[in-house]
Amino acid sequence: MSFEAEGELAIEVRGLTKRFRLFQRQIHRIAELFSLGRRRYHKAFTALDNVTFSVRKGEAVGIIGRNGSGKSTLLQMICGTLTPTEGEVRVHGRVAALLELGAGFNPDFTGRENVYLNAALYGLTKSDVDERFEKIVEFADIGEFIEQPVKTYSSGMFVRLAFAVIAHVDADILVIDEALAVGDVAFGQKCMRFLRAFRENGTILFVSHDTAAVIGLCDQAVWLDGGQLKAVGRAKDVCELYFGHVFGDKKIDATVLESEEESDGQTRTLVPPEDWIDGRQPWVNATNLRNDLELFVFEPNSGGDFGFGGARIEDVRFTDPAGRPYRWILGGEETILTVEVKAFVDLDRPIIGFYVKDRLGQALFGDNTFLTTLTEDGGCKVSVKAGETFTATFRFPMPVLPKGSYVIAVAVADGTQEDHVQHHWMHDALIFKSHSSHTVSGLVGIPMLDVSLSTAHGKPID
Repeated sequence: MSFEAEGELAIEVRGLTKRFRLFQRQIHRIAELFSLGRRRYHKAFTALDNVTFSVRKGEAVGIIGRNGSGKSTLLQMICGTLTPTEGEVRVHGRVAALLELGAGFNPDFTGRENVYLNAALYGLTKSDVDERFEKIVEFADIGEFIEQPVKTYSSGMFVRLAFAVIAHVDADILVIDEALAVGDVAFGQKCMRFLRAFRENGTILFVSHDTAAVIGLCDQAVWLDGGQLKAVGRAKDVCELYFGHVFGDKKIDATVLESEEESDGQTRTLVPPEDWIDGRQPWVNATNLRNDLELFVFEPNSGGDFGFGGARIEDVRFTDPAGRPYRWILGGEETILTVEVKAFVDLDRPIIGFYVKDRLGQALFGDNTFLTTLTEDGGCKVSVKAGETFTATFRFPMPVLPKGSYVIAVAVADGTQEDHVQHHWMHDALIFKSHSSHTVSGLVGIPMLDVSLSTAHGKPID
């Protein structure tokens, strides 16, 4: 994220400083004005202090730091709603921002009227909005509330409408400030899919306290602390520094981290299933640390489906090994995921697969049936005729999942892993929630076969 030729840069921040004057009482503002500089009633507060970095076109950059570190002040100066005390910001391209809830909206206007108002702030004409209005309404998915005053909206509906507008203004740079933490999981998935697609041609600035979200979405990261730039570099490295500062070492100097090439080589080890159980589970299940997963029924019209239509996913469900539907899962149980599909054309090499994704759309785990149906000569053991229904089952121990919302994406294709026709992909076939968890850290928890702690003399602790 060093300075380069201007044509390669989307955002340039050079020596940026912002100071505010804080008054204990409103009357002090007037008193200082009439004192003509002879007496100072305010206390100076430096929100940003000599911050310098740049963002290349096409990058996704996360801005991290504790509350009060200057993140929102930085974004407002990049968006032009605040002016710097010192330094400068150069932005190359149209910026669309989702900062504070309701920003740019008139609470007495309807959703429809606010779409036109908000889009006009980004330079769109009425005819431009007319052409895109139906797509904006479809993306927001707030139904008849589009004709109601936005002061009647929930915070989630505010975000839906605001994000729908910025997604359709042909921006070069998107600025998102924690707004995606509000709203339901299905809309969050839709937003993350949009952001990942936007990354192919646009630039993203993403502010979040969730370092996993920053690592999952962003190439680079900027860490601010007390208004000062602490580190800038690869998202994973900067987030690890930040995490260590918050929970450990407090004396980290400002750092620029060089990007490193990551190995693409991956190996996969198949582990035979064993009969096992986490020995702590009976105790955990009797406490408030119990990892309750609430499952919701299959939703055939979940939105965002795509494919050529040669087959359709008819049902997706979790069951126990006996085929009884799960309603609550603790984590660690043997679980069967069943996917039923109906074919409308002949499928010579059918493949059914799934992903379990978190609220940010990050794939946590998944698999497909390709290897199961592969013959020694590279052929396929299974073919399906038009009109037939076929079923895939996946058997695995359910991981322990941190508190939050999750979705299962399911797909059916015809061909091989590398070369196939995608007939039906469902982004949000199943939605489930983890209400509480004893998972300490990580995206998923693995039930332990054994956990022990010994003294220096080797004596086990009961």
